[in-house]
Amino acid sequence: MAYSKPWKSHNEQLDLLISRGLIVTDRPKALECLQRIGYYRLSGYWFPFRERSGPLTLLGEHGGKPARPNKVETIALDAFRAGATFESAVKLYVFDKKLRLLALDALERIEIALRVDISHTLGKIDRFAYLDPALFHPDFSQQLHNSKGVTRHHEWLGKHARLINESKEEFVRHNKTKYGLPLAIWVACEVWDFGTMSRLYDGMREQEQDAISARYGIRNGRIFATWLRGLNYLRNVCAHHSRLWNRNIVDQPRLPSAAEVPWVAYFEQDSHARARCYLLLCIARHLLTVVHPSSTWPTRLRDHLGDFPDLTHLDLNLAGMGAPTDWERHWTSMTARQ
Repeated sequence: MAYSKPWKSHNEQLDLLISRGLIVTDRPKALECLQRIGYYRLSGYWFPFRERSGPLTLLGEHGGKPARPNKVETIALDAFRAGATFESAVKLYVFDKKLRLLALDALERIEIALRVDISHTLGKIDRFAYLDPALFHPDFSQQLHNSKGVTRHHEWLGKHARLINESKEEFVRHNKTKYGLPLAIWVACEVWDFGTMSRLYDGMREQEQDAISARYGIRNGRIFATWLRGLNYLRNVCAHHSRLWNRNIVDQPRLPSAAEVPWVAYFEQDSHARARCYLLLCIARHLLTVVHPSSTWPTRLRDHLGDFPDLTHLDLNLAGMGAPTDWERHWTSMTARQ
């Protein structure tokens, strides 16, 4: 379908929002926000303010995707709900921005600690363990991709080599000059990003996975691998400044039993909560309790959640993140090992 929406000035954009019922009490400030943040980015935050249709059975395409047969849905209308304001959308944007920065703060510490866990565990077996297919699970090191014709290990090695070759770090230059390639795993791991690290862990043998996950109170290393994939997704959302607070998580982490990790009990019977970022924040807290037990991050995150904008008149609250009604009790009662 040809794109037909015309270019609009910031004043025209604001007039369009006002015509659809969005309340603007400070026009100069609203214009400044449109100029600084952009209409399209802010639209993700006023989207929940829009009126919804009644139940509809969609035919043909909707939103560029084929409608599912006999699927009854509601769709967002152009008009805004009563009481929706431009200021509230900006407050929600600022809340989300601070949430992403807090998430990145925890993820940095977790990533560094897991690099040590993986490199120390594999390095004990072989200084260059990441090169040896025999030291990984056959699904990772032997099974070919149907579409690519290579193993996931082969693909991982290509990404790893690019990171080494593109690195400008002095320690990489020093080790290349003094010892040549390959780099020992405890050196090489320092160039891995979260995705490279989590994919290598995903490909490890079960005994090494379990040895690492046990440090975090999780007996099953395969479950822990899905946690790392989830945290990598969280990291990518935050690093690209994307909307987080009510984002849907497609690749949802698996959960251990509540007998093993009591705080997961809330998520077991709530599919909505399993598909929102509060679960990933709980996972981050669980790991951080081991990585840095004295960290103030859980308190800072709790305080920030308490600052969620008052949008009760629009039926919006922390439930959009997947948090329970008694989220503060749930959050403060969590420990990594119980």
